Parts: sequence; structure tokens; C-alpha cells
Amino acid sequence: MSERAVLEVIALGVEDAVAAQAGGADRLELVTDMAADGLTPTVETFTGIRAAVDLDLRVMLRLADGFAVGDVERVVRAASELRDAGADEFVLGFLDADGSVDLAAMERVVAELDGCRWTFHRAIDRAADRDALRKQLDGMPGLDTYLTAGAAGGVDDGLPTLLAEAARDGEPGYEQRVLVGGGLRLDHVPDLLAAGIDAFHIGGAARPAGWTGPVSAEAVSTWRTALDTRA
Repeated sequence: MSERAVLEVIALGVEDAVAAQAGGADRLELVTDMAADGLTPTVETFTGIRAAVDLDLRVMLRLADGFAVGDVERVVRAASELRDAGADEFVLGFLDADGSVDLAAMERVVAELDGCRWTFHRAIDRAADRDALRKQLDGMPGLDTYLTAGAAGGVDDGLPTLLAEAARDGEPGYEQRVLVGGGLRLDHVPDLLAAGIDAFHIGGAARPAGWTGPVSAEAVSTWRTALDTRA
């Protein structure tokens, strides 16, 4: 590959962010409350991290566990407050009760982002029809990435789907970068790189002590080295 693979690390606070940068991360996903699989952090958390590191920061827009939008206007207000604080990249994704993309909610929130780049997160792995979701979102302003394990159960289950979708790169609905995360291990990386996938997302893998402990610069560096060596 002509450019090195992207390594994105989940950060809960400044300590995580500084360690991730020291280990060689390219980008951070900012969340709070991993017991709920990652919710929107406070503006204060964002500004503290923004002052501490010079990495790209993608901020989660998700106010409750699950993939329903809930009160869409609350999500819009959170996005507005974060944008006012300087956030310019985001992570979001809303499904309806049938597992289809909640297009009205997506359009409402994306309008507030006003062209900011954003990732559609692992809600795609819970979607009733992944292909239909991608095609419905095709052309939505700012969408440049899908964070996916290929299946709700993680990369072990989803690897065949990830490889099949990578082979469709450039088709309508498949122009966006695939960012693989969710049960991702280093032994998955060679097959993913060989398929042309060049972006990787780690959370627990960056925390040897688990989610109660901080990001380890050494753990991140292990991933950085592996990606650079195998690319």
C-alpha cells in the first residue's frame, strides 16, 4: 500500500488520548460509558482532549444504549454544542424498530453537521439489510466511513462479509472507507489488508487491564508496528 493503514483508538479521556497518540494512533473515537457501548462525551471531555493531542477526533453522537435515535432534537443539540466547541468529525448511526436505517433521523442530524465528515458505526452490523442501508445512505453529505465487524458477533463471524464487501469497493454505496472494529485481533489483519482494507479500530485491544484501565501506549504501538510491517 502506498499509504500506511489508519489506526483508530477509542478514548474516554485525556489520559487515553495522550497514550494513544504516543503509541502511534492516527485518529481517536471519543466516547463515554462503554457499559452502554459508547455514548456522547461531554463538551469538556472533547475540549480537554483537543487541547492535549493533535490527532483527528471523531466524536460519538449517541445518547442511550441501543441504536434508536431517541429524542432526535437532543442529539442535534449535542452535535451543535460539540461543533461550537470545535468538533468537526463525528460518529453516528440510527436504526428503526425493524432494523432499517432511520433515514429521517439521519438526515436531521447530518444536516446539523453541515458537511462535517462522519462514520456510520456498528449499527450496520445490526441492520436487517446491510446492502439496502448502504444504498439508502449513499450520497449523504460527509459520510466517508463505515465502522463494521461484518456481523453483530464480531470479526470472527463477519470476516467473510468484510472480504465480500471490500471486493465491491467503488460500487454505489461502497465508496466509503471500511474501518474494521469489533472483536478485531492481530491475526485478522493479514486477510483484511490483502483484501484492500486499510483502516482498523481498537478499543479493548488497547487496554491490557480491560475497560477499567487506561489505554496503553505499548499496546497501541504493537498494533501500529503490525500494521506498518504487514502493509
